[in-house]
Amino acid sequence: MDVRIEQVVTSGRVTLDDTEYEVETNTYIVGDDEEVIVIDPANDAEAILKEVGDREVMAVLLTDGNEHHLAVVLEVAAAGEEDEENWAPIALHRSDRRLWRDYFALLAREEEDEDDAKALRALEADIWLEDGGVFEIGDVQLEVTHTPGHTPGSVCVISEQLDVLFSGDTLHRGRPGSIGGAYEDLRQQLNSIGSLLTPLPKDMRVLPGQGEETTVGDEDARWESWGALATESDDE
Repeated sequence: MDVRIEQVVTSGRVTLDDTEYEVETNTYIVGDDEEVIVIDPANDAEAILKEVGDREVMAVLLTDGNEHHLAVVLEVAAAGEEDEENWAPIALHRSDRRLWRDYFALLAREEEDEDDAKALRALEADIWLEDGGVFEIGDVQLEVTHTPGHTPGSVCVISEQLDVLFSGDTLHRGRPGSIGGAYEDLRQQLNSIGSLLTPLPKDMRVLPGQGEETTVGDEDARWESWGALATESDDE
């Protein structure tokens, strides 16, 4: 199998509910020597495209619509191509469309050129991800699983051939995924994590949106203990 996984770690700031957090984000590049799919570009498009090199970006998959992904997604999709028709398609779950539109509407308000502002307001993802949707790169399939909770449109991506789960910010090593410890809907997120992990092989690698990798078995063993976090969240 020629398809491999490469990782780029970048640092940046994310604002949620008027609070700014410093976040280190994992971007994953899945592909061979000719073509790649980029999962969760963030913070530093130049560093990501340097790792991509001369390879063609076939698609850019976002596991959620938070701003650190959206801030660089157009640059990564363009990958140096000036003609927009040659840009890679950007994929996002429709339930995060509000996050997408809010972000680009904010950029439009800051844009002095009215034509550019209009173009920003009109931007949409090229592909609306759906549960069970599949992307192919080389001889590998990447299957999308909707895991709402971190955001309404959060997804994870599973590859049986690579024996890996890309868990985005739905699941981090040792805890439910979050930005700065803040949870939007922790109970729903925990339900999503439980449903996600149960049928998967226990030795499958988990590559999260932040932090170090783990395994399905290790996180499945911890899942039940996270119920206390939901109770604490309800009490706040």
